[in-house]
Amino acid sequence: MATTTETEAERDRRRHRRTLFDGVAGLYDTSRRGYPNHIVDFVVTTAGLGPGSKVLEVGCGTGQLTEGLTRFDFEMTAIDIGPSMIEAARRRLGNSSVRFHAASFEGFEATEASFDLIISATAFHWVDPEVRFRKPARLLRPGGWLALLSTGERYDDPFGAALRDMWIARSDQHNAWSRPQVAEIEINGAGLFEPPVLTIDAQRLVLPVETVIDVENTRATSLSWPDEARREFTDEMRRHLSSQTEVHLTQETSLSMARVITQ
Repeated sequence: MATTTETEAERDRRRHRRTLFDGVAGLYDTSRRGYPNHIVDFVVTTAGLGPGSKVLEVGCGTGQLTEGLTRFDFEMTAIDIGPSMIEAARRRLGNSSVRFHAASFEGFEATEASFDLIISATAFHWVDPEVRFRKPARLLRPGGWLALLSTGERYDDPFGAALRDMWIARSDQHNAWSRPQVAEIEINGAGLFEPPVLTIDAQRLVLPVETVIDVENTRATSLSWPDEARREFTDEMRRHLSSQTEVHLTQETSLSMARVITQ
């Protein structure tokens, strides 16, 4: 079984950075895009889910994906490490029957073989490597599915090229966009799931300049910088975008999902 290893320093940094989103929950909620309904429909159909199916969402954030899943009348639990994120998700969903918990996936307690689907959107890479696939395999019922989504923005040039240079100049983790193939590789390497089913969606969007700036200020890397560095980063983005009011981009959403191997 392949296991991703990390040094103690890398683990400390990852665990710290995954808590930073909670401090910008409101900005995250208003700037981040959701997930296409047809991708959510694909997950539901592939996993053979129906009303009453038990679903766990890991890292629900402010509820963008959660909202799409509530269309199906699942028995749903959604967790996130950030209390402010959970409160924002509760506000978004109003009187929904979703059970929200402010908890890490590592610390979340549930009966083994109790879920039909475990799903996570642009969040699963924050889970401890030794837990990331072993725990879902334990919590899923025989024939249950793990579904991992990621989404990222690819801005048209010249801003896209300028932004890449800005990340490179400031950080050793300059790739601010998701890499769809990583989830597939990790699922295969875990040895606990059948070969994954993959799909990718690309949508052309036009966003206001201020929304784009807000998105880039809700990344874990930029959130980890000192206030002065973040201000300089924002100012530089504004300079590059000073002659326009909107930004053209491709929003790419990828999905890797796999059925647990029945022991």
